[in-house]
Parts: sequence; structure tokens; C-alpha cells
Amino acid sequence: MLKILVKSFSEITTSQLYEILQLRSEVFVVEQDCVYQDIDFKDQKALHVIGLKRDKVIAYTRIFKPKDYFLEASIGRVVVKKTERKFNFGHQIIEASISAISTNFKETTIKISAQTYLKKFYESHGFKKIGEEYLEDGITHIAMIKK
Repeated sequence: MLKILVKSFSEITTSQLYEILQLRSEVFVVEQDCVYQDIDFKDQKALHVIGLKRDKVIAYTRIFKPKDYFLEASIGRVVVKKTERKFNFGHQIIEASISAISTNFKETTIKISAQTYLKKFYESHGFKKIGEEYLEDGITHIAMIKK
């Protein structure tokens, strides 16, 4: 079971921020072999949903209120450390993120930009595909919405 923390940017400790950025780089840049600018100055607007196991960051998302990223509330930078994926922490961090949007933003409609290969994963959490596939940073994505 993950220990979940929900923090604003200013509440994140320096060590936690370092672990978050390291995990995002490890997965999105190295594992997925994708050169892109992860540090995009959107972290300051987001709430950060941090999944800890033995006090180490092993899962993470950032969530946005409506109009801070999309017109709808949104979840982004969904990541789980590769060695921890077999424990279904992806499902736990998404459920915590949906809950955090409801609690903090009083919203139920959520839009995401999902990597296409994760379509079934997000569908299992109530998201539905909208529109066509598109390339983002060289990886096929689809827009999905949960109402």
C-alpha cells in the first residue's frame, strides 16, 4: 500500500522535489527514450500527489484545477517506478489523484493526455477516449475524459 501525500509546490521538501524530478526523468526521458523538457514551470500551479513506499517516492502525479492546464481539471505526469509497477501502484496513484481533484477542486470532470498504450488502464478508471491519436514528444497520445 502506498502512503499518499498531496502537496502544493511550496509544501514539497527539497528532497521530495529531487526524488520526484529524478523519477520523472528516469521514466519519461531514460526508459521511454524521449528527449523533452520536463521542467515546464507548470509544477508551481499544480497539486502534487506523491506515492511513498518506505519513505521513498515511487509513484507520482500532478493535478490541476480547471483552466490551469485544460479547461477541465486534469492529471498529468503519471509515473510509477519500473520496479514497483507489478504491485498495482499505478491504480492507487490514479485513484488518489481522482480523489484529490474531488476534495481540493470540487470537480468530477477530468481530462488527461494519455499515452495510447495505457488506454485500457485509464478506461478502468472511468476515462473515455475523445478525438484522434496525436504525437506528443514523439509518443502517440490520446485525449481522454472522465465525467
